[in-house]
Amino acid sequence: MKQNHYTFQRGFTLIEVLAALVIISLGMLAVIEAVSQTINNATYLRDKTIAHWVAMNKLTEFRLSNAAPANGESEGHIDMADTTWHWQMKISETDVKTMQRIDIKVAPKDSGSDSIANFFGFYSTAINSNGNRIEWDTGPERSPTSASGMGTGSSASSSSSSSSSSSSEDTGEASP
Repeated sequence: MKQNHYTFQRGFTLIEVLAALVIISLGMLAVIEAVSQTINNATYLRDKTIAHWVAMNKLTEFRLSNAAPANGESEGHIDMADTTWHWQMKISETDVKTMQRIDIKVAPKDSGSDSIANFFGFYSTAINSNGNRIEWDTGPERSPTSASGMGTGSSASSSSSSSSSSSSEDTGEASP
């Protein structure tokens, strides 16, 4: 008579191995998606920061010039951080006679999208507490002189600028 000897082998069945591979692959897909999203966010934030710098540089150019900018719209391209950026600028009057608002929008040149950085600032001559306009000396010290000739330096008619604020991309409101 034939005797059956069944020996039990310890290990995993093919179904158990396949189930484990499915679970591991789903977990890896989630990790890869999270890493991909983090990279995309970091790239967007880098581009937004550089675009903001482009806008601040354009505003600073006007602030350092000796003449007030003309009202109107302009646009151009500038290279920064191995990218060509397209900027649009609109200079408009404000309710304050000696002040102009400068709105600047910046986007990558070939993106074909709306701006990723919106920035605004003001260009103005200074006004002292008496309500008199203060002219700024064009010399290296740029010390203020009053319109009546008080103070040091010449009373050349160049302008200084006031503070600026960056604006939120979505709301357009000034941030603190």
